[in-house]
Formats: sequence, C-alpha cells, structure tokens
Amino acid sequence: MLDASKNSHKPNKWVTSPSKISPKEIQVNVNDLRQIQTNMVSNTRTGECFINGNKLAIAIFCVSILSIAAAVSPLVYSLTRRNDEVSTTTTDTSTLFSNATSTTSGVIPYRWNTTGITILNSSQISSVSGLFFDSNDTLYIVDEYPNSVVWKLPKNTLTPILVAGIVQSRGTGASQLNRPQDVYVDSNKNMYVTDCYGHRLQKFINGSTAGVTIAGITGSNGTALNQFNCPRYFCLDPTETYLYINDNSNQRTMLYRSNSTTGTNGTIVAGGNSNGNSNIQLHYPWGIHYLPSISTDMYIANNAGHSVMRWIPGASSGIFVAGTAGVSGSNATLLNSPMGLKIDAYLNIYVVDKRNHRVQMFCQNSSLGITIVGTGVAGNSTTELNAPRSIAFDSSMNMYIGDTGNVRVQKFLKI
Repeated sequence: MLDASKNSHKPNKWVTSPSKISPKEIQVNVNDLRQIQTNMVSNTRTGECFINGNKLAIAIFCVSILSIAAAVSPLVYSLTRRNDEVSTTTTDTSTLFSNATSTTSGVIPYRWNTTGITILNSSQISSVSGLFFDSNDTLYIVDEYPNSVVWKLPKNTLTPILVAGIVQSRGTGASQLNRPQDVYVDSNKNMYVTDCYGHRLQKFINGSTAGVTIAGITGSNGTALNQFNCPRYFCLDPTETYLYINDNSNQRTMLYRSNSTTGTNGTIVAGGNSNGNSNIQLHYPWGIHYLPSISTDMYIANNAGHSVMRWIPGASSGIFVAGTAGVSGSNATLLNSPMGLKIDAYLNIYVVDKRNHRVQMFCQNSSLGITIVGTGVAGNSTTELNAPRSIAFDSSMNMYIGDTGNVRVQKFLKI
C-alpha cells in the first residue's frame, strides 16, 4: 500500500503534460488519504498541491486527476502516473462504494478549517435563511421566522443592525416582510429581498426601509407570468441588470430586469413543467447561482429532487450535475434536500446539504461530493451543523453557513 507519509518508494516524477500520459492508477485507501489530507497544502495561485514535498500536477496546466472514488469517510483518490513508476498495490475494497467513480479535471484551490466560529446566535436572530456579502464585506442576514426581517453585520462588528422589516410584525405592507428568504445588495446599495409569503420581490432603495415591489404582485400567489408562489433564493447577473428568481412552488426559475415594476410579466428560463425529476423539470428549486462570465449555465438546487442541475437560461432542459434526481441519501454521490448553492471561478459547486447536515463540494465534471463542513450528523458543536440552509463567502473566501437548526451563523476560516 502506498504510504503518503514516507518516501521509501522510487522518487516521484509526476507527469506535467497530458500528451505524455500513459494512464495507470495508484489507489490510495482511506487511511492513506487521511495522511495525505494532513500533509497537503494548496497553492491557489498555480493550482498545485504538495504532499510531503511531492508536486501533484492537478492544475489547468498540468495532468488531470482521474477516477475520484468515494468512501464512507474522506475520498479515495486515484492519481495518474508514468507507466515505469507505477507500483502494484492492493486496496481494501470493502471501504469503497462499488462503481463510485467519476472523471474530473477540477481544481481544488481552497481549504477551510472545519471548526466553526459562531458570529451570530439565538440571542440576536430567530432563524437564518439567506446570507449575502456586499463589496465592503458587510454580511446581510435574512431572519425568516418569527422575526421576518433582514439584518446587516458590518465587517469586524458584533451587533447586527436592522435594515428591512419590522421584528415579529409579519405582513405585506411596504415596510413589512412575511417569511423573507434571500437578499442581494447591488453596487448602488439597493437591497433586493424575496418575500415568500408575500409572493413578491422587494427592492429597498439605498437606505430606505420601505420596499418597492418590482416582481410579483403583493399578497397574490398564482401561476401567471406576473405572479410568484413563494419565491426562494435568487441571484443577479454581474451587470446587475437581470434577476434570476427560483419561483419555488411554481417549479420554475423566472427572469426579471432589476428595474422592473409590480405586475410585469417575467420570463421562464428554467422548468415550468410541473414538479418532477426529469431533465425538463425542477422540483421545488431553492438555491441558484449564475456567473455568465465563467459559464453559460445557471446552477439550481432542487430541494425536493435531491439534485443540482446546470441549465442554460431559456433552454428546454437542463443537465444533472450533483445528486441523483429523486433519490435522497448520504453517501458522496447523493444529497438530501439541498438548499443554498454557490459556484466559484473554477466551477466547483458548493451545496448546503440540509438533511445531511453538511456542506458538499463538487469539482467541475465530478458527481462525487467532498464534505468540507459538517459531519453528516446533526449537532451543535463547533464542527457540527443542524439543518443548514445558506452559504456565503467573504472577499477572503472565508465561508459562512446559515446553521438554521442551531439558530446561528457559523464562520469557517479559509486556510
């Protein structure tokens, strides 16, 4: 068995040109991987990793990592090497999920401390739905129920400031919210909030506490193109011209302009074919992220479908990229009620896996998730989560999780 902590085998000469690859694989078992994880540091500028001084070519300019297999604990990696340097190894296959392999050329540029720091707790908020960072690293927190408000927490401060809604006064007035879900603050400090039970998207002009309905009709749920039925998470494109809103109970994603007005028809850009698990349907869509400068696809989390899809806006169908549609589970290939979702510049997908009490990262083109936060079991310790819902990153790529079941916001430092 390969021992990643020792260099007793022939010195490594890792392939750095795909044209020179004659693939054979060395499999590393779970115990080896734990040692690898202990000794691995990432160089995010070049995308290279180092294990005990041995350079692994995993970046865009180097050789792909192949056949990442899932295990009950951390992942089992298979790494491509030259023919003349392959050692014969044996693997305890009882620790592997059978046939759980996937080809990936992804880059894993970040790592986080798995011990969380509580920055907000139940003495300050009543629940956590959406999270968002503005350009000044001010954190915005959607406090869904019973408070039904939005708070902001400026950088390096401890006390949240109320910015929208009236604490425990739920309603459809301009200054009220009724189970708000998600928040976005644009470059002009205008704030957008999806209001699930108000069936609308509210825009709060810089500094105002009175919202203007720019999508949906206040208090009127329905299936018409100018109506919502409980809008959940949403995002804006980088130009802040267009809003992409998951119209949860209508099983669709809607497109609106950010200067729209109440009653204006939106455009269906994904789903709209009732709920289900086919590639033309959404199944209670929740999380969404879209970075058109990086990918033409939106990424959408199907909460009741236990899956993530990528979908070109306006296309008639999408492609499943994480989870198995309609199947819940807790291994590395499955999800259970995913909610929050983000993608990074490498098209890694970060999924808040609510009922598995964890956050999963899926490398580009891989269907195998890596657990980066949480243990898979509900708990309230600093390494555990309980029914998390949302995810956000500050400008330093520290990760923040809305740990809803524990009524707290947890910060996980990038290392």
